Amino acid sequence: MIASSRLAVQLHTLFILTETGRIERENDPDRSPGPRLWLAGCASGNVVAVRHDVPEGIAGEIIALATAEPPFTDWNNPPKYLDRYVGLLATGAPLLGQSLGVIYRLPHHLQYDRDLAVIDDESEAGRRAYELLSSNGMPAGLVEMGFRSATDLWRPWCMARVNGDVASVAFAARISERGAELGVATARAFRGRGYAAAVVAGWSRLPALQSRKLFYSTDGSNASSRRVATRLGLDPLGATLRLW
Repeated sequence: MIASSRLAVQLHTLFILTETGRIERENDPDRSPGPRLWLAGCASGNVVAVRHDVPEGIAGEIIALATAEPPFTDWNNPPKYLDRYVGLLATGAPLLGQSLGVIYRLPHHLQYDRDLAVIDDESEAGRRAYELLSSNGMPAGLVEMGFRSATDLWRPWCMARVNGDVASVAFAARISERGAELGVATARAFRGRGYAAAVVAGWSRLPALQSRKLFYSTDGSNASSRRVATRLGLDPLGATLRLW
């Protein structure tokens, strides 16, 4: 699979699309609104999608520009037509924000040696842990990471525990028939120790993911997430732009 085709799989993993290929919403249980523009690129080309509520004329101009866009491979070097995308979207409604990020190649069966108790939702230990969280509520560490209830642990997931506390969690932030987008969170008290890398490696080995392309994307300014990629020796696939 060439890299731009892989990005097309990522597009269909991240978002629910309309019949015409517009972004309807994020592909998450919360039914979050998607960005007004998503552009991803790699050495072999770019993939673009515009949200359903962007006026047709503006959307057509954006897609035409994106088609002429040189391969967008490095988040440190914004797309050539970024200012024009911003200007076009701003004519329809005020621009609410933007982010530039990096997409990493995430292989299956990663290895990262740590002396950790790692469990996942496909194991007996993971099922017991989930039942306890469902009945007793979420401990402070998981709440700090943004998990309000056990249902926020989107499957499949993998977690590391240290002295009984949940240190780090990897989960399917988005999942489709062909792809899965990694989400990872680490409690503040356990950061910088390689626990995130350990759960990401564990997640990549889960049987439910072996038939899917795996993606690890992060905002370029998120140094801690990029350090996880470095610990695991992940290679950048390309770059991504989101405009809201």
